[in-house]
Amino acid sequence: MSSASIPHFPAPLTADVLGATPDLDAPVQDRASPPVAVRLSSQSLLGGQREVEIDHGGAVYRLRVTALGKLILTK
Repeated sequence: MSSASIPHFPAPLTADVLGATPDLDAPVQDRASPPVAVRLSSQSLLGGQREVEIDHGGAVYRLRVTALGKLILTK
């Protein structure tokens, strides 16, 4: 096997590479927290219907309720 076919991976991103170290002594509320996802009820999305169409970036998706009450999203 030639060395040209071996993939080269970048060095791991460590604190010294990034030039910063986390302040582990900072109070928890001062640290950045991940964004919280918005929760929507399926009833609010479906509006009493069994199926709705969702336009996403020019593509149409269908969200529907199955006979067993589960949700299926298809393109």
